[in-house]
Amino acid sequence: MHPFHLAFPVSNLAEARRFYGDLLGCAEGRSAEDWVDFNLYGHQVVAHLAPARSGVVHHNPVDGHAVPVPHFGVVLPMPEWEQLAERLRKAEIKFVIEPYIRFKGEVGEQATMFFLDPFGNALEFKAFKDISRLFAK
Repeated sequence: MHPFHLAFPVSNLAEARRFYGDLLGCAEGRSAEDWVDFNLYGHQVVAHLAPARSGVVHHNPVDGHAVPVPHFGVVLPMPEWEQLAERLRKAEIKFVIEPYIRFKGEVGEQATMFFLDPFGNALEFKAFKDISRLFAK
């Protein structure tokens, strides 16, 4: 698999370091005065200072929930997904969509959860009971 690169806006790099580094466990890479690289499960995500961001988020209906758009995240093995969900609950993160099993009994059955970072960026982490179904129709 090839790592992806994603740059996203934040208004405070110290707070980004706490959230992505301390809470999510992302190792920090290179940084400068106005950006920080993080290793998000092998992918390069970069927090860029953008204090004037509008914060407008759209929602689309998926499996009876209002899914925030845009969003990003990682597909994890189920045990890691469960550990992350527990860590977020203990940290009292407010979920946009609480951890649950989506499309239960269907081809695309998956565990999912949505939450916002301190800057309003939506994140989704998911896991598949059968990872070979990731792109199944």
